[in-house]
Amino acid sequence: QVHLVESGGDSVQAGGSLTLSCVASGDSLRTYTMAWFRQAPGKEREGVANLARYGDTQYADSVRGRFTISKDNAKNALYLQMISLRPEDTAMYYCAARDGNHGLLPAGLYTSWGQGTQVTVSS
Repeated sequence: QVHLVESGGDSVQAGGSLTLSCVASGDSLRTYTMAWFRQAPGKEREGVANLARYGDTQYADSVRGRFTISKDNAKNALYLQMISLRPEDTAMYYCAARDGNHGLLPAGLYTSWGQGTQVTVSS
């Protein structure tokens, strides 16, 4: 099972940019579908971006055009580039993994999770 560690969260002003990283160990990400989720206080965990094993991407409507998910197999790392950040993007962001080729799945179907990294966007 892959072990995931996120980083890159920060406090930024609206309109700013951040790139989150998720470094994996224990297994290669080449065979996994990877996703970014976020959870704001009092809200359910929400899938924002998914990168299937064979390269297909999916984005939540709320972030499409602003967020980009990518993976570096050589570094065994997943990234989430975020631009034009809004206060409503404020949340704890998590990376998640599931072996195989999948579209964006419910959170409970991902088998590995990181500990999260906090993104705060002020207006």
